[in-house]
Amino acid sequence: MRKRPSRALVPALAASALFLAAGCSADPGQSSAAARTPDAGASATTTANSDQPLAVAAAPAATSTAVARPGTAGGKARKTSLKVKSYDSHTRRAVISAVAKGTSSPSPTGTPTPAGTATPGRTAVGDVIASAPAPGAPDGLLAKVTKVIGETADGTEVQTAPTTLDTLLGGDDAKGTVPVDPASFDVERLLPDVKVSWAKTGDIHSGPEGTKVPLGSLRVDVATKVATAEGAPASADASVSGFVQVKPEVDFSYGGGASTAATASTASTASTASTASGPGAAYLGVSGDWTSQWALKGRAGATAKPVRLPFAKLHADPVLQVGPIPVVVNLDLTCYFEISGDGRVTVDVEQDLKGDFKAGGTFGTAAGWTPVNESHMDSSPVRTSVTTAGSVKAALGAQATVGLYGAVGVTADLAPYLRGEAAGTVTATTPVGSGTKSDVAVSGSWALYGGLDLSGTLQIQLAIFGTPVIQHAIPLGTLHREWKLADGKM
Repeated sequence: MRKRPSRALVPALAASALFLAAGCSADPGQSSAAARTPDAGASATTTANSDQPLAVAAAPAATSTAVARPGTAGGKARKTSLKVKSYDSHTRRAVISAVAKGTSSPSPTGTPTPAGTATPGRTAVGDVIASAPAPGAPDGLLAKVTKVIGETADGTEVQTAPTTLDTLLGGDDAKGTVPVDPASFDVERLLPDVKVSWAKTGDIHSGPEGTKVPLGSLRVDVATKVATAEGAPASADASVSGFVQVKPEVDFSYGGGASTAATASTASTASTASTASGPGAAYLGVSGDWTSQWALKGRAGATAKPVRLPFAKLHADPVLQVGPIPVVVNLDLTCYFEISGDGRVTVDVEQDLKGDFKAGGTFGTAAGWTPVNESHMDSSPVRTSVTTAGSVKAALGAQATVGLYGAVGVTADLAPYLRGEAAGTVTATTPVGSGTKSDVAVSGSWALYGGLDLSGTLQIQLAIFGTPVIQHAIPLGTLHREWKLADGKM
C-alpha cells in the first residue's frame, strides 16, 4: 500500500517513465520546434519586472510554507513559520499554526506556552498558502483563504478555495530542472518476483546485493511466467524477464508578464494589458535517462488484442523550491509488460535499450498549451530465435502521470517493444552481431523488429499555472518508430 504522506519519501523529482527509438525523436509534424522547447512562448514575453529569475532547486527537508496576499502592497510570496497542521479535502478546511522557536511565547490568553509548541496561526482572508505535503494533504496544498473560522488548540481554522500558481508567482520568472531522489519513491509490487534498487550520493544503496545502479537512478527488475499458448509443448513454457532503470528529473518553468505579452502580440492599450492575468509562458514535464534490458521466451498465449500485465507502481511527491515557494510535483509511474500475437510462434529474444526522454506540456500566449515528446534511444545487439510460423509482439512499457498539488497535468505512455514474425515452417536461430549464419531446420523466412509506441494527453488541470482552461484533453501526439533487428531467408 502507498505510504503517504511520509515526507521522508519526498526529498526531491520526477515521472515517467519512458521513451525510445533507435536514434528517434518526434516528427516535426507531431511536435513543432516551439513545442519541443520548454521556453515556448517566452520569446514573445517581456517580463514586467527586471528582477533575477527565481531559483528552482530541490526543497530542503524542513520546507517552509509560503504565503502571499495578492493585490496588496508588499503582498508578494514570502516564507513564513506557518504550517498546515491538518486539512480536510471534503470541506476544504485547514488548520494553520505557527511554531514558536526559542523561549516560550504567549498564547492567545496570555499564558506562556512551552518552546516549540504550536501557537494559533496568523492568517487572514485573501492569503494564498503553498505547503509541502501535510496531514490530510498528501499531494501538498495550494489554496486561498476565504474565511477565518476561529481558533483551536492546534491553530487557526480557515475555509479555503482552490487557486492557481500565478497568484503566488505573479510577474516573476522561474526555470529549472531538479533530479528526483530515487529513495523518495513509494513502491507497490504487483508481482512476487519484483526487485527494486537505487543508489544515491554518500555511497547509499538499496536493493539486492550485487545489483549495480548508477547514482540517482531507480531500477525495477521483474521475472515472471506468462500463459502458454494452448497446445504448446512443455518445452515452450513462456516467460518474460528484465529491468527498467530510470533517472528522472522534473522540468519546471514559469514566465510572468502575461499582460506585457498580450500588449506585444495585440498592440492593445495599457489599460487592456493591465487587466491580463496569468503567465506568459509555462512548462511542466519529466525527463531523464532510460535503460532497459528484457527478454521474452517460449510460446506465449497471445491474442490479437494486447494483454497488459502491470508489475510495479511507483509514486513520489518531490518538492521544488521555487524562490520562497514550495511547489509539489506528483509523479506516478506504472511499469508493465504487454503481449499480443497469434499464439503460434515460439521465440527466444532479448533486447538492450539505452537513451533519454522528455515529455510534458508547454504554454505560450500565442499557441496555448502544446505537447512536448522527445526520445533518443539506441538498441544493442540482441539474441534472437524464432521457431514456427506466426507472429508475436511484446512491450516493456511505463505509464507516467505528472501533476502539481494533486492535479494531474500530463499523462504519457511509452511502450518499447519487440515484434517477431515468421512465414512458412521455419526454425532459425541467429546471434545478432556475431557474424555467424542462421541454423536452419526448415525453409521459410523470419524477421524481428524493435520499436516504440508513445501516446498520452495534456489534461485540463494544467490550468493550475493560471493559464486559460484547457477545454478538453489534448493528445500528446502519436510517436511511432520501428526498425529491423534481424531477419533470415531460407
